[in-house]
Amino acid sequence: MIVDAHQHFWRLDEQGRDWPVPELTAIYRDFGAPDLLSLLREHGVAATVLVQSMESEKDTLRMLALAECTPWIAGVVGWTDLKAADAAERIARLAESPKLRGLRPMLQGLENDAWIDDAALTPAVEAMIAYELVFDALVMPRHLPALYAFARRHAALAIVIDHAAKPPIFSGASAGWRDNLARLATLPNVHCKLSGLVTEAAPAWRPEDLQPYAAHVLACFGAGRVLWGSDWPVLNLAADYASWLAVSRSLLAHLDPAEQAAIFGENARRVYRLVLPPDATNPH
Repeated sequence: MIVDAHQHFWRLDEQGRDWPVPELTAIYRDFGAPDLLSLLREHGVAATVLVQSMESEKDTLRMLALAECTPWIAGVVGWTDLKAADAAERIARLAESPKLRGLRPMLQGLENDAWIDDAALTPAVEAMIAYELVFDALVMPRHLPALYAFARRHAALAIVIDHAAKPPIFSGASAGWRDNLARLATLPNVHCKLSGLVTEAAPAWRPEDLQPYAAHVLACFGAGRVLWGSDWPVLNLAADYASWLAVSRSLLAHLDPAEQAAIFGENARRVYRLVLPPDATNPH
């Protein structure tokens, strides 16, 4: 059973939305559930985790409402201000929806690379732990030292690194990424998504360009702490759903069937505590 652990929806007319920009022609339009459902059916994907794409509780509430009436959206990773004075109360309100499975600050866009390494986050983290929510870490390689300090401080918090921390595949200057990712992987509460690699590669990327990076993720985290995701529709900037799924299968082909099943679905079910209805992508 395949679970896509990372996908997005958006409407360009949402108040406060400033991305994607018009120059990103492949994704500069509205994307909703009907657009994705046909792809899920075509490729045998049973369910997804819907991830926020703007800093807005209103957007998170919209995602939760959609998930409640869409069986194949098994969980939502939303947003709230984790440093707000009432962060714990905000999290409690959002967690009234059973499909809220995580929260994600948009760390890659913040001016302070060490924003996450701050004791001011403790009340929010304690609330996340109490409601068994996952912390999705949208980070670049430069954020990994601060993320390590955060993950050590909050050992009871499940953390998932999005897009393998966006390794510099295009430039090839990956030494810092490799070392810091390996250091983070020594912490048992940290997991990593195998997603988003194609948009970090050269425009004319080939599967062999991605292989060293996928191999390093597997070497660090093992098959038990890696989650597969599409990053659709951002994926459309560099590939499509079919090609990324095919490349992912080739990158993982050396693993045994149980390890592949873990990465393609079981790990997402366990880490996000997803409840998957039978034949979730088939309304009949």
